[in-house]
Amino acid sequence: TAEGRLYLLVAIDRTTKFAFVELHVKATRRVAGDFLRHLIEALPYKVHTVLTDKGTHFTTPGNVASAASIIKEAIAAGETFRAHSFELACARNDIDHRLTKPRHPWTNGQVERMNRTIKDATVKRYHYDSHRQLRAHLADFVSAYNFARRLKTLRGLTPYEAICKAWSAEPGRFRSSPLHQMLGPNI
Repeated sequence: TAEGRLYLLVAIDRTTKFAFVELHVKATRRVAGDFLRHLIEALPYKVHTVLTDKGTHFTTPGNVASAASIIKEAIAAGETFRAHSFELACARNDIDHRLTKPRHPWTNGQVERMNRTIKDATVKRYHYDSHRQLRAHLADFVSAYNFARRLKTLRGLTPYEAICKAWSAEPGRFRSSPLHQMLGPNI
């Protein structure tokens, strides 16, 4: 925008293709941990696995595997410890954090494709005078994607409809009814 750059954080559910995005002025470890917490609040079902790259926002540099299991053990033992914000969020929410292999971008392909789709629909097509304008347009685009865009991979369902279908088949896997997240006439 005319105000400068923003960092885009994207999460996509592999099964329902539901997308969750946030824009931030800085991309720090704390921001990544908060992003995961916001994602957990936004979804009506429990997140059990997260796949990220080995970026410093998501794990301690040099780690070949997530430290979430070690953090969970330290919490259970009541020990004092220092932890990476994202991995701490994984440990506290009982989420298995997996890391992609180095130089294997295809394992993170859904997010990379969604990044391109978002950029093509927003910053490559339009000019924004402020961050507020970009955030508003991005929120509208993601809402249209999640609640109105029919996807071939979901056999013509929208991501929201796929979540509702999963809820009707297995309601025990959900924390709350996804029907409460339906967009209304005033949104």
